[in-house]
Amino acid sequence: MFKKIFGLTMLLVLIGIVIGNFIDHRNENKTNETEDSDTYLYDVTGDTNVKGGAIAPAESVGIEQGKLAPDFELETLDGEQFKLSDLQGKKVILNFWATWCPPCREEMPGMQQYYEENQDEVVVVAVNLTDKDTSEQAARNFIDEYGFTYPIPLDRDGDIAKEYGVIVVPTTYFIGTDGIVQQPRVAGPLEYDYMTEMVNALN
Repeated sequence: MFKKIFGLTMLLVLIGIVIGNFIDHRNENKTNETEDSDTYLYDVTGDTNVKGGAIAPAESVGIEQGKLAPDFELETLDGEQFKLSDLQGKKVILNFWATWCPPCREEMPGMQQYYEENQDEVVVVAVNLTDKDTSEQAARNFIDEYGFTYPIPLDRDGDIAKEYGVIVVPTTYFIGTDGIVQQPRVAGPLEYDYMTEMVNALN
């Protein structure tokens, strides 16, 4: 009798292990599928460990290459009115960011350097996703701390990020002098050389 009970117990334990392994395997596959989906950024730096912060569902498609960049008007951190269409005739790097995003914080000094050295030809615009950021004051403190001088419009309602299909931050669009998005959008941090390459390809 004892042998039968022991054998049945062992059988149940083995079945439990098999079921547990099966469930773990399915969960792992789901995690990998999620990480490979459009909800996460695509690395453009060569560092496969870099991740951005997901802020929108993957069905957000953004503005396709060859389409007119939607115009918008927002107040900047300086209290000025910024209108994208006022930059027509110049090349534009349109970046979306938030203070809680480490890759955003890492790329912005390089954007400042690029802006300082090329502002006669290109304007760097860094739209703060104020509705999803820690606070407007956090953005102000960060900008003041590092002395960034390119325009920082505040997307307080999140409408512009939604219109541009911003899935993760940072996300960047490269806009030509005609107001057309001339390169595929980039989800992930930018480096100086990459900005140079993309801007040189703009008309």
